[in-house]
Amino acid sequence: MKRTIYLLLIAISLFSCKNSEKEAVVDVVPEKVEENIAVKTYPGNVNRIFEKHGGMERWNTMNNLCFEFESRGNVETHTVSLKDRKSLIESANWSIGYDGTQVWLNQKEADAYGGNARFYHNLYFYFYAMPFVLADDGINYEPVESKTLDGVKYGGVKISYGENIGDSPKDEYIVYYNQDTFDMEWLAYTVTYRSNEKSDRWSYIKYDEWMPVNGIALPKKLVWYAVEDGIPTVPRNEVVFDKVTLTETILEDSVFAKPEGATIAERE
Repeated sequence: MKRTIYLLLIAISLFSCKNSEKEAVVDVVPEKVEENIAVKTYPGNVNRIFEKHGGMERWNTMNNLCFEFESRGNVETHTVSLKDRKSLIESANWSIGYDGTQVWLNQKEADAYGGNARFYHNLYFYFYAMPFVLADDGINYEPVESKTLDGVKYGGVKISYGENIGDSPKDEYIVYYNQDTFDMEWLAYTVTYRSNEKSDRWSYIKYDEWMPVNGIALPKKLVWYAVEDGIPTVPRNEVVFDKVTLTETILEDSVFAKPEGATIAERE
């Protein structure tokens, strides 16, 4: 049977989040065809968490995520291509990008960026796009005992990774969720990037304020807590997010391409 394909071309050029008003979209909308498509499944409580935050079906229709926040006196703009995880971070005196193959660093002057660009390039995206990044391939799920945090008892799901998944396959996460509503309210995590060894040192972020963005619940702010004897105690730092967009727009590869003069950020 002959299928009809409708092409919609909106003639605006594609750049990053800062230029989203100039973006172009090419939507190809085929006639619906019945196909046998494998649907990924998740453990019951994990799926309930996803559904509470908008659902995997809705998330999977999205192609780019953009957000801003203030850091060290400057505004950082983060742009991420969701399907291939190419990324761009722009600040006043430096930018960091991942073009799908390598991470690059571009600085207006030497030492303008004082951190580890390879480690940082997707750090905030991963925290910000919770819980949906926990649907990635190569993830193992394990229920853990409920835990009382800040006076509330939460259910928990532990996340670990298969071998050779990402730069830090030995990182672990625990999502703590409200057992009545299935809202994600805490994230515990370990950092193994430098040591490449499993760690029993857990850090905690509270996710207590969410906002709707194009059918998906995304964090308005993240609050890191001081930890004593493995328990989060008092807030020590918070990040508030602004100018958040989540759309079906497919960004051009040029958005994430290494600019002239940038250097490759090697693993340290």
